[in-house]
Amino acid sequence: MKIKMVIHGIAMDPLSNSPVMLLKEVDGDRILPIWIGVLEATSIAAKLENIQFPRPLTHDLMKNIFDFLGVKIPKIEIVDLRENTYYAIITLNIEGKTYDIDARPSDAVALALRTGAEIFVNEEVLQKSQLYTETPSTEKEGELVVTTEEEKEKLKEILENLDPKLFKYKM
Repeated sequence: MKIKMVIHGIAMDPLSNSPVMLLKEVDGDRILPIWIGVLEATSIAAKLENIQFPRPLTHDLMKNIFDFLGVKIPKIEIVDLRENTYYAIITLNIEGKTYDIDARPSDAVALALRTGAEIFVNEEVLQKSQLYTETPSTEKEGELVVTTEEEKEKLKEILENLDPKLFKYKM
C-alpha cells in the first residue's frame, strides 16, 4: 500500500551536522526522517522558501527541460529501504505512456516540489524504517525493524530533542 506524504521540513541533525528531510503522513502522524546531502537540502529548502536564483539549480533545470518536452511527473515514490539506503522512483508521463525512473529520495522530492507531483512512501518502507509520530505513542513489539537497539535509541533521541528553531525550512 502507498501512503501519501508531504515534506514536513528540513532540519539539521545536531550530532552529525547533516540535513534531515522529514516526510509526514497526510492522513496520520507518522514521520519518516531521511538524512540527505547538503546540495539536495539546499535545493529543497530553496523551493520551500521560494528563493529565486539568477540561474536555475539542477532540479529547476530538470523541471524546465521536462516542461519544454511536455513530460509530466504525476508522482514520486519511496519504494525500498535496504542496508540503511532509501530508494525512490520518479514516475514520468510522456505522451500518455508511463515510465518509472530510479532516483534518490531527495532528488525525487526536490522535483516533486517543483512539479506539484504527489509524494508516496510504500507502507513496507515505513514499517522497515524507524518511525516517529508527532504525538507520543507506545510502540508495539514487532512494529519496528531496526538493526540494533542502540541505533534505534540514538535516532529516537535525536528526533525527540530536535529544537523546532532548528527547522529553518518548514512547511
